[in-house]
Amino acid sequence: MSRLGIGIGWRAEIDLTVERLPGVDFVEVLAENVPLDPLPESLRVLRARGVPVVVHAVSLSLGGAEPLDPARVAHLAAVAEAVEAPLVSEHVAFTGAGGLESGHLLPVPRTRAALDVLVANVRDAQRELPVPLALENVAALLDWPDAELSEGRFLAELVERTDCLLLVDVANLHANAVNLGTSPTRFLDELPLERIAYAHVAGGVEHDGLYHDTHAHAVRPEVLELLGELCGRVTPPGVLLERDDDYPPDAELAAELAAIRAVVASR
Repeated sequence: MSRLGIGIGWRAEIDLTVERLPGVDFVEVLAENVPLDPLPESLRVLRARGVPVVVHAVSLSLGGAEPLDPARVAHLAAVAEAVEAPLVSEHVAFTGAGGLESGHLLPVPRTRAALDVLVANVRDAQRELPVPLALENVAALLDWPDAELSEGRFLAELVERTDCLLLVDVANLHANAVNLGTSPTRFLDELPLERIAYAHVAGGVEHDGLYHDTHAHAVRPEVLELLGELCGRVTPPGVLLERDDDYPPDAELAAELAAIRAVVASR
């Protein structure tokens, strides 16, 4: 993978902030929120500067038992072409069934039957996408029973069978460690980290022993520590700060980006 550097999620609410923040090497856009006719002016400004734009999707439901929605895949592909994205990304999750949308990224049962379905859907998506596809581990509030594989092994086999890339979300690792008692170090040890495309870092808040992956709070020290764990094993081509709500002043976002850069540089 080519180097992306340190980036931030582009959102329409902070488009001018993203344009003027120091140290933004790349941005990530949500495909579902990007119109194509016309493309937002801020994204045209960033592309004119040579800032890479990665496209992230949240609604393909790759882990679902139903066929992919061709229109959603086509829109993801069209956004990728419009911003000249080096890659696109999605989640190892499903978002609905039987015509019902959950509004959430639901974890996939870690069985071999579910893996077969996921692999088939990923291959179908890859055939329609103009650039490589990276897949992200999700934050879960439940763990399906009767798992046949650990999360790390599940993703490792997915990579082996589809040749996809990985998007490692260290905030989600922290969420699962708190809420489900999983081991982030075991997860990282089991992944083929040579396939990592980039990493996500995000904020959250803990209430009564439950961690909420809000993307609306400051990044916690524990998440930066997990980023350090990841960087101790591999240098991610990119690390991106996600913020989706309750946007702070520019100086606070700049400080979070600087903290992320410091962790990466120290390894």
